Amino acid sequence: MHKDTRQYHKALLPEDKAICDLLYEVITESLPEAEHKIWHAHPVWFLEGNPIVGYDKLKSCVRLLFWSGESFEEPGLPKEGGFKSAGARYTSVDQINKKDLKRWLKKSRDIQWDYKNIVKRKGVLERLK
Repeated sequence: MHKDTRQYHKALLPEDKAICDLLYEVITESLPEAEHKIWHAHPVWFLEGNPIVGYDKLKSCVRLLFWSGESFEEPGLPKEGGFKSAGARYTSVDQINKKDLKRWLKKSRDIQWDYKNIVKRKGVLERLK
């Protein structure tokens, strides 16, 4: 685990840390080719410089976010914010379904919108895959 990610986890309450530890484990196992780092204050994974998945501690839960998740067409991933993002929210490690998570992570590799160049394109997203 990268030292910045370890620091992020270390600052969490035990239940939130357990959720993030499990998410980290499954994400890194499922996307071994992805680069990960702390980006905008929380752990995010990138493929070829494009953000794919990340998680962050919100006031009431831990949010798992897939930047292109709306295109996955998964009922367990409601739309989050603008653009094409979708995510899941957890308050307990028992709520994480590893089978679903692995399927979503596979889709995150196969279905991507170009967030890397969104500023250059003045807010317009283009489908990569």
